[in-house]
Order: sequence, then structure tokens, then C-alpha cells
Amino acid sequence: MKHLILVLALVMGSTPAVAVQPDEVLPDTAMEERAREISKELRCLVCRNENIDESNADLAKDLRLLVRERLVEGDSNVEVVDYVVDRYGEYVLLKPTLTGSNKLLWIAGPLMLLAAFGVAIGFVRRRQNEAETVELTSDEQTRLDAIMKD
Repeated sequence: MKHLILVLALVMGSTPAVAVQPDEVLPDTAMEERAREISKELRCLVCRNENIDESNADLAKDLRLLVRERLVEGDSNVEVVDYVVDRYGEYVLLKPTLTGSNKLLWIAGPLMLLAAFGVAIGFVRRRQNEAETVELTSDEQTRLDAIMKD
């Protein structure tokens, strides 16, 4: 019995949490489905890495209502997302676009990795060159020859 309760608790805990309240749901199921699709792309500005569909924050609720309001007014999905981005900035997108100043952020990671590889390769080569140019003194060479003969 304890195992059954544990399994049920794990299954119930692994289902996604949806914070959409019944009073927010649109009567038109197709439009509600569109609202859910858009909500999954928008970040809750309070919770950071949660979409507004899963967040219980007041701002997330306001954004969900805003999305549904724009859909009722006849906006397309792209127009709704553009409206929210114009109002709150690109940070509201869970998947940022590859335009404008975001290009620098997208490109900076790989460039920094390449620069780190370049520095590492230069360091290793310099160490190899230093190791090759070290010469023994005559006393050290005599001692080394004696050790090698034994």
C-alpha cells in the first residue's frame, strides 16, 4: 500500500502545473488553444524561467489576460507576441530571437570558447618550446650519464 501511495505521489507530482484559472479560460476552444500556445512562449517576469501558463504570479495572470484580450480583439499569434514584446521587452520571450543586440549574445558564447581554446593551445605550445630549449650544465650532464650507465 505504501508503494502505491508513493507511485501515485510521484505521478501526480510530475504532471505540469497549470496556473490558468477557470475565469481566464476563453469560451472558444480554438482561441483558448491559441492562447495556451502563446502563453507557453512567454516568460513570467517574476518567476524567470517559468512560462506564464504555469506561473501563479499576479503579473503572469495579467499577461495571460492580456494575451486572451488581444486574441479576442482579432490579433494573430504573431501580433500578440509582438505586442507583449513591445510592451515588456524581449526578455519576456522564453526563446529569444536572433536579431538586433541578441546576435551579440548568441555569438559571444562560441567566440569566447574559441578564444579560450586559442589561449590554451598557445599556452601548451609555449610550455613545449620552453621544455625543448632547456640545456643541462656540464655537471648535470655528467651525473645523468653516470645514472644512465647503471
